[in-house]
Amino acid sequence: MDINPERIKEEEDNARKAGVERQVKFVEKNLFEADFHDADVVTLYLLPDVNLRLRPRLLKQLKLGARIVSHSFDMGDWTPDEKVEAQGRNLYLWKVTDKAKQQYGGE
Repeated sequence: MDINPERIKEEEDNARKAGVERQVKFVEKNLFEADFHDADVVTLYLLPDVNLRLRPRLLKQLKLGARIVSHSFDMGDWTPDEKVEAQGRNLYLWKVTDKAKQQYGGE
């Protein structure tokens, strides 16, 4: 999801080059107006304060077992299920659970 149509075109081109265009969906939209109910995986490359603002919306809408992956930035006090360093950058993974929804999902 990106508000910039040029980024969407770049993302679609990159997905096509990687051969994964049927496995991903890119949407031109403000992410704070987005509907995440159908997503199984949400990938983020947002600043920490934006991650924290988006966290309650994700936890409210995503189903149990959905995954959130963030490039470079965490989600504050929500400890990731996994943290990996790749090429000098951190990648974070969280799985949506009942506990996470209760603890961090309040909007």
